[in-house]
Amino acid sequence: MEKVVSAAYLRSVFSGKRVFLTGHTGFKGAWLLQILHWLGANVKGYSLAPEKSNDLYNQMDGDKLCYSSVIADICDKQKLQTEIGRFEPDFVFHLAAQALVRRGYDMPDYTFMVNAQGTAHVLDAMRGLDKPAIGVMITTDKVYDNPERGLPFKEDDKLGGYDPYSASKAAAEIVIDSYRRSFFNPKDHSKHKKAIAAARAGNVIGGGDYSDDRIIPDIVRAISFGETVGLRNPASIRPWQHVLEPLGAYLLLAAKMTEHPVRYSTAYNFGPNPEDMLTVEDLTKVFTGSYGAGDYKAIPQQGAPHEAKLLLLDSSRANEHLGWKSHMDARTAIRWTAEWYADKHHSANEKCLKQITEYFG
Repeated sequence: MEKVVSAAYLRSVFSGKRVFLTGHTGFKGAWLLQILHWLGANVKGYSLAPEKSNDLYNQMDGDKLCYSSVIADICDKQKLQTEIGRFEPDFVFHLAAQALVRRGYDMPDYTFMVNAQGTAHVLDAMRGLDKPAIGVMITTDKVYDNPERGLPFKEDDKLGGYDPYSASKAAAEIVIDSYRRSFFNPKDHSKHKKAIAAARAGNVIGGGDYSDDRIIPDIVRAISFGETVGLRNPASIRPWQHVLEPLGAYLLLAAKMTEHPVRYSTAYNFGPNPEDMLTVEDLTKVFTGSYGAGDYKAIPQQGAPHEAKLLLLDSSRANEHLGWKSHMDARTAIRWTAEWYADKHHSANEKCLKQITEYFG
């Protein structure tokens, strides 16, 4: 597999740097924490506690990978501002979020508070820093108004959201753009010395995800209990992407922003090849085949909440500006994920580092 960006380049940027990472106890956050530690960065994490005892952060003893780990709510503006101000980070990666579509239906007000207002809190805390800093704000591919025409979305397409989760992330994008124009305008970078970018990625998969209402964790749980996994939307197409793909993209974007903070202070899509499309049923077949166990059945959903059936991203801006493109096809991503869960002989740290090393070289 061709390397997206070399580990040597990333180490030259991040080694010894102070990185403030929100959402470090989540699935993507734990992987990013592992990568940043591997690159030699000093990471201060800020997040709620892991929800489950077997979450990846707990499995890999994430506290030991942190310069400091703060368990607190992103909605606590004063606490967040204090922790960022004390740390004086060189980089801020904002991943903290209420990230589940179905939970968004159950807790819409909380979802908007965390995803939109929480993002404003992070940006406002950065506004108080009296030093140069780079911020990469993570949203989602679901920020677009999606009529499901089958066309990949570009960064300047209309934002929207049918469900509360999608709408809250679209709102976060508006917040990010407002702060970028009002307080961190690239034209005035020499004065404020802050560079802010937004990153939009799709349905990530990878080892160590035990979230509710996600297909890979559902399959893994079914296998562990000897049950048949039920597929709610077997024909739905998702931009399946191994977690290392967008995380590598976020790091590359932040690294490039150190070179040209004005040019890269914008929004970027980081999606897989739009032609590399698999349905939920296809993914299940590949995963169970690679894992060596598991069975499934379709479960008709009467009156189920709306979820988009087709969502694709156009990543041409990332390719043109950053030289980034997806290098891992969906079947490889699924195979890597299945192999992580099937490996019972190595620790979570060892399994993650093996794949990180193979991916970045």
